Amino acid sequence: MPGDYVERVNRALDHIVRNLAQPLRLEEVARAACFSPFHFHRIFKALLGETLQQFVKRQRLERALFLMSHAPRRSLTDVALDCGFASSSDFSRSFKQRYGVPPSGFDLDGFRAARRAEFERVMSSQEGGPRLPRLPVGHNPDGFEVRLRDLPARTVAYIRVLDPYRAGAATTAVERLVAWATARGLADGQWLGYMWEDPEIVALEDCRYDVALVVDDVEPAGEIGRFEFPAMRVAEVRISGDIALEQRAIDWWFRTWLPRSGFVPDDQPAFEAWIGRPFAHGFEHFEIACQFPVKPA
Repeated sequence: MPGDYVERVNRALDHIVRNLAQPLRLEEVARAACFSPFHFHRIFKALLGETLQQFVKRQRLERALFLMSHAPRRSLTDVALDCGFASSSDFSRSFKQRYGVPPSGFDLDGFRAARRAEFERVMSSQEGGPRLPRLPVGHNPDGFEVRLRDLPARTVAYIRVLDPYRAGAATTAVERLVAWATARGLADGQWLGYMWEDPEIVALEDCRYDVALVVDDVEPAGEIGRFEFPAMRVAEVRISGDIALEQRAIDWWFRTWLPRSGFVPDDQPAFEAWIGRPFAHGFEHFEIACQFPVKPA
């Protein structure tokens, strides 16, 4: 796919992410990507493997599953409206079409357990891949601690990685963005990585991961995109270790800390904030702050 097409489809994806709770018409999203609706429809499907309507509906349903998992006090009607469905009946009908049962009868724990098993299988099957068994609820053998931080609005330059659990997909994107930043004297800034989806809810091949660098501003070009994050409060957990340690931190945060915290996840991705440049300590040891955006329950 030509680089300018990638850039413009990324603009469309960013527009969808920002406006998922709002009506999203083909003409509007095509305009954000600077395509005619006819050409945008064909290009979007060629790059994403889904029509715009299929993609938006899947995004809304997967966002609903995330809220059902981590904001259980929220009513299904509120979940439906927060995710862009016109009504609770529209949500229930779409949910049943995709998952076979209405949301009130869905086995969420079983669904997440099956997705997690697939995630562990894929990660461990790669050459030298780690084992990532789920940390039980209430366990904190690594002594993780949370620090609440208020972060300012940030602009990032990013490279988006589709199907990021393919071996080498994310690391080669990091290398390309580091080379881009080095050529512009920006490589010592704040590096970020963030996943738009939860792999315990979304099929791994449908996940999207952005490798990013905080910048003052950037002009999108080719695979280099630009995104603006608003000011946010994050619950931060610092780690110094391998990917298995990071996954235990994520498990502990979502399954033990969050339900007891008085917070729910905000409508933003969770961030890996690198301490120094990405992979400055090699591929087996990370120095990062895991930052989870939160808001009061």
